[in-house]
Amino acid sequence: MYVCVMNQHGDILVHRNIRTDQRRFLSLIEPYRDDLVVSVECIFTWYWLAYLCTREHITFVLGHALYMKAIHGGKVKNDKLDSQKIALLLKGGMLPQAYVYPADMRPTRDLLRRRMHLSRQRAHLIAHIQNTVHQYNLPALGVRLGKPTERGNVVECFPPGDTQAMVQLDLDLISYYDKQLARLEPQLVKQARTHDAQMHHLVGSIRGIGRILSLVLLYEIQDIDRFPTQGQFLTYARLVRCDKESAGKKVGKRNKKIGNSYLRWAFGEAAVLFMKGNPPAQQWLQKQASRHGKGKALAILSKKLGQTVYAMLKNNRCFDEARFMSHLN
Repeated sequence: MYVCVMNQHGDILVHRNIRTDQRRFLSLIEPYRDDLVVSVECIFTWYWLAYLCTREHITFVLGHALYMKAIHGGKVKNDKLDSQKIALLLKGGMLPQAYVYPADMRPTRDLLRRRMHLSRQRAHLIAHIQNTVHQYNLPALGVRLGKPTERGNVVECFPPGDTQAMVQLDLDLISYYDKQLARLEPQLVKQARTHDAQMHHLVGSIRGIGRILSLVLLYEIQDIDRFPTQGQFLTYARLVRCDKESAGKKVGKRNKKIGNSYLRWAFGEAAVLFMKGNPPAQQWLQKQASRHGKGKALAILSKKLGQTVYAMLKNNRCFDEARFMSHLN
C-alpha cells in the first residue's frame, strides 16, 4: 500500500510504499497521529483500515472511487500518484466522500449479497435446463423447476446418455443451492430484527415484497436519514436517468455505474412482484407499455416504488396501496 502523509501547507512528510500490515502502518503514522485524517479509495479492500482507524480513534474518510476518477483523472496513473492526489483532495476539501457503512452491519450485508449471487447461479442452472429443452426441440416439461417436489421425472424427458447426465448435474446443483439458501434465510431474518425490526416491517408491508427482498432493501438502504432529499435517494438507487446534455441537446449517457446496483435490482424485482395478482396495477402497466414499451413502464413503476419507500421510511408509515394506486393513476 502506498502511504502519503501531507500537512496543511501541502508539504509531503511521508510518501512510501509499505507492506499491507497494521503494525507497519501504525508505526509509519505514529509521529503524525495528533491531528491525522486517514482517507482511502472505496475499493473492496477498505474494511480492515476502517476497523483499524475506529479501534485506534483515528478519523477515517472513504473516498468515492468514480467521482475521484472524474476529478483527478490524468494520463499517468499508479499507486504512488493516486496516494498523493487523494491527500491533495482531502487537504483542499475536494474529496468526494462515500458512505462508511456501519461495521456491525457489514458482515450481514455481505452475506446477503453472497446469497443473491448463489440465487442467481441457481437461476442460471434452471435456465440451462430450459434451454436444453429447446435445443433438442422437446415437449415442454410442464413442471416448475424451482419446486423440489416437481423435479422427480425431469431427467427422463431428455435423450439418454450424456444429455441426461448433464441435466442430472444441473438438478443436483440446484438441490444443493436450495439447501444452502434455505439455511441462510432464518439467520438473515434474525439479524434484520436485531438491527432494525421496524424498518424491516415497513418495507415488508409493500405488496409482493417478501422476507428476502425486504432484507435486501433494509441492508442496502441501512439508514434513510443519510439521504437528505428524495432525489439523492433515487440517484443512489439508480432510479433516475443519467442523460448527458449540452446546449439543450442530449449527447449520450454517463456515470451509469454510480449508485447501488443491488438496490436497483431490488426495486426492479419489487415492481414485477407488485404486478402479481394485482389487476389495477396490471392495467396501468399495459397502458404505460403501449406508450413507452414494457421495459420503460417497469422502470417508471420502480421509480414510483422508490419514491414511496423513501416517504414511508421518512414518515415511519406502512404502505398504503390505495393511496399509491391513486397517485400512480
